[in-house]
Amino acid sequence: MNYVKLGNSDLNVSRICLGCMGFGNAATGQHSWTLDEESSREIIKHALDLGINFFDTAIVYQQGTSEQFVGRALKDFAKRDEVIVATKFVPRSEEEISGGVTGQQHIAAMLDKSLKNLGMDYVDLYIYHMWDYQTPIFDILDGLNNAVKAGKVRYIGIANCYAYQLAKANALAEKNNFAKFISVQNHYNLLFREEEREMALLCAEDNIAMTPYSALASGRLSRKPGETSKRLQEDSYAKFKYDATADQDSKIIARVAELADKYGVTMTEISLAWLLTKVAAPVAGATKFHHIDGAVKAVDLKLSADDVNYLEELYTPHKLVGVMAQNKPDAKKNSQVWMKNAKNV
Repeated sequence: MNYVKLGNSDLNVSRICLGCMGFGNAATGQHSWTLDEESSREIIKHALDLGINFFDTAIVYQQGTSEQFVGRALKDFAKRDEVIVATKFVPRSEEEISGGVTGQQHIAAMLDKSLKNLGMDYVDLYIYHMWDYQTPIFDILDGLNNAVKAGKVRYIGIANCYAYQLAKANALAEKNNFAKFISVQNHYNLLFREEEREMALLCAEDNIAMTPYSALASGRLSRKPGETSKRLQEDSYAKFKYDATADQDSKIIARVAELADKYGVTMTEISLAWLLTKVAAPVAGATKFHHIDGAVKAVDLKLSADDVNYLEELYTPHKLVGVMAQNKPDAKKNSQVWMKNAKNV
């Protein structure tokens, strides 16, 4: 395993981050394909044995049971100061907004709940899961900065945002001497490369780490066209993200399979080796040992410039999908929020 500093931080993370959305009590009804605690522990232990020290979960994954499984496993299998733990919080609920709960209060409550789930005193990276258009970004940054000052959070990250939002947020943070976002976790893989238009350029210029999710397009980049799995069949959210572009994506998937055969490796290794040329540490989910094995092997697989070009040349523009499609900005509302911010500066 290789390691890298995560953006403008002193966090030394493995080049593969283990995504933990696949861990948690399936009885919560969020996903039917998640692993129970014993199976989750086996996967986490295997990841640790292979040198992975970076783990990503969220309070909303299986109603907090993902955090609980991860926290208990890491307590048993690793020293706290030798692993990097990231979790995420979601925007205020309508009930909180109606009840007058501020962004600062919401973050404090969410963080305390996550820490309780994890059984930890702090998290290394606390991630703003998606942009909250009903809460001033000043309040979000102030709440996160309070968490950093309290020693409950080492660094902050953001997910599912536009480049202009990240740039404005960090500029506001700098102006107010708040903690700045050191990483961004957006949707990025060989089948969905819209991050290259602006976000990748901003991150390169400001040394913000990219830790994208859906690194294998929910398994599509690890299987030849026609091959399936339980998750491919049952994950309605993944279908929402990829089914509409299946025809154009299949051409790229075929090239991944071709290079995998050429080099005698798996499609997972080819797909992640490509992504590792672009980002700090992709978030790779795993529900079987071989998922982790392939991800770890990808770290040492070096693609030639011709290979990279061959994988990229068939890409066509894609519409926003997933969280970004569901959480689009409202121009008027967004303007009002930023005007509130200005009053706070």
